[in-house]
Amino acid sequence: MRNLLLTTMAAGLLLSSCTKETAPLNDHNAGASAAMVAGLHPGSSAKVLGMPGGKVYTGPEVSFKKGKVTTLYQVDDAAHPLRLAISINNDAWNSLDMPAPGGSNNISPNTVILPFHPKVDARIFNHAELDWNPNGHEPVQIYGKPHFDFHFYNVSLAYVDAIPPYDLAPAKFDNWPALDYLPANYINPGGGVPQMGCHWVDTTSAEFTPQGFGQTFIYGTYDGKVTFLEPMITKAFFETHPEFKRSIPQPKKVAISGYYPTMVEIQKTTEGYLVILEDFVYREAS
Repeated sequence: MRNLLLTTMAAGLLLSSCTKETAPLNDHNAGASAAMVAGLHPGSSAKVLGMPGGKVYTGPEVSFKKGKVTTLYQVDDAAHPLRLAISINNDAWNSLDMPAPGGSNNISPNTVILPFHPKVDARIFNHAELDWNPNGHEPVQIYGKPHFDFHFYNVSLAYVDAIPPYDLAPAKFDNWPALDYLPANYINPGGGVPQMGCHWVDTTSAEFTPQGFGQTFIYGTYDGKVTFLEPMITKAFFETHPEFKRSIPQPKKVAISGYYPTMVEIQKTTEGYLVILEDFVYREAS
């Protein structure tokens, strides 16, 4: 299996079509709708996951297609993180461009940058990036379905934007963190993507079985450190799994002390979809 994956995905093929051209941010902080916030924590606004008084903070609202996307951050009474989410409203979802033979991927406005509310610990989650791939991307036999990439970066936008093509900085792409900082069963198929970095894949994930790609979880690295976490989810999977939850593979070690998510959830609300990182646990750097 390992040799098959490396042969199929090596030489920088993985996500090589993800050239970023970001859409402009709105200059206001309207945040998510009340219905989206209610979807993040069902029930009374006075309670968050059964804990009285918790809060939800929203990031800047960003135009996407004919709708809006934004980020939400939920904490308990002690300001400990509970959930970090990206919301896609119905107007955006219903105006997604769909596959076209020979069409290109990830050109503006198919990629948007999503700031988090300042309450979010920027050492661990600095900003997010949403990529809509209407034709999928290479290798097409694995990831050639219409899908979203949700990059949750722990480095600044300036840092990400400065990542060059692989052939201009192979030493930095190939400077991998110690494997204890990545989950078991993850491999790097080689190469790297400008303005992103290396993408590490889970060899036990469904896309490498006859079941095929529906959802998966990617880790990203560059120049010796883990730089992003990435749920990748097909449009079809969203629409057939309005309520879905899975674990996030965990590394043995983390480089920064803080709270890390252990689960990913999809929620369909009356207003659209939520992609949620949740069940945070505190980990000490080692």
